[in-house]
Amino acid sequence: MMSERDNYISNIRMTGPQWIPCQVCISDAMWYELKGELEDVCARHPVMFPGFKKGQRDWSTWKPYYLAGDRERDPWGALWGFYYDGLDGAAIEHPLDDWSNLDGVRAPDPMKYTDRGPRDLAKQCKGIREASKQGRLTGGGLSHGHFLMRLWYLRGFENLMLDIATDEPRLHQLIDMVVERNSAIVREYVSAGADFVHFGEDIGTQTSSILSPRDFHKWIVPAYKRMMQPVKQAGRIVDTHSDGYIMELVDDLLECGCDVLNPQDLCNGIDNIAREMKGRCCIKLDVDRQKIVPFGTRQEIHDLIEEEVRKLGSPRGGLQFIADLYPPTPPENLDALCEALENFRTYWWDGRA
Repeated sequence: MMSERDNYISNIRMTGPQWIPCQVCISDAMWYELKGELEDVCARHPVMFPGFKKGQRDWSTWKPYYLAGDRERDPWGALWGFYYDGLDGAAIEHPLDDWSNLDGVRAPDPMKYTDRGPRDLAKQCKGIREASKQGRLTGGGLSHGHFLMRLWYLRGFENLMLDIATDEPRLHQLIDMVVERNSAIVREYVSAGADFVHFGEDIGTQTSSILSPRDFHKWIVPAYKRMMQPVKQAGRIVDTHSDGYIMELVDDLLECGCDVLNPQDLCNGIDNIAREMKGRCCIKLDVDRQKIVPFGTRQEIHDLIEEEVRKLGSPRGGLQFIADLYPPTPPENLDALCEALENFRTYWWDGRA
């Protein structure tokens, strides 16, 4: 029997794992609304929620970190507003909405801050080294929204789109600042021996990429390459994430060195994902959170997972699942999703295929 680490890496490298890695993440928003109703479901699925025990939280006092109406300024100077209990918010004030402020903007110390708050990177890397010695899977990552999104958090979305359209010279200076800071963080994770480094941000809308493929290739690909190069040179795994439609960017992302791409299933289309990604990289499939999982029947959820395993999986590996759960998903649909994932995670190796 493979270890979790060996199976995970074998699946990404497509050298023959023994099961499909699956991860189910319940948002604080969902916990805050359903509280103890979710505990029975989690307790029934120890494969999806290893180590979970009922009663770990006191629901009479527990609250998510962010509540609707909160405001918070991040280490770059952007002000964030929050509009739904338990969900992340949006940058509502941008420190570089006027280029005259550029000389006053400084990148936060990568050892002391994430893009969103304080941290101790040296301590985190020490933990990675200790976990590696124990044979556990290890990884680090940049904050979600680490590059393209960080640029619009700093400039504002419309300003950034105009900068790209007009080839604003100061945008190159800002890009260098962001890339250099991110690269310093990446080098620390690589030096610590992390098995993978995660690069997550949203580069697609519901129907297309945010930037045209031409602008993505010009502005984003060179920066991604600079940030991902240390991971590739060390022989580690480049793990990426993006919400939205990204099919027209797959070739560029693979050129950057991505080993794992994390597309949303129904937004991109299962057949499209099979055509553009299968066998070329590991597909870390983001399970639907808009239609079937929150509103479908148990059978529809079962059928969705079966279709995805059959079309995107292989005995060599190359498919994993991640499912983020948000309101208004009911507990019974969470149960159905966990049941389906548990049922099909060994499909390619237990004789059914």
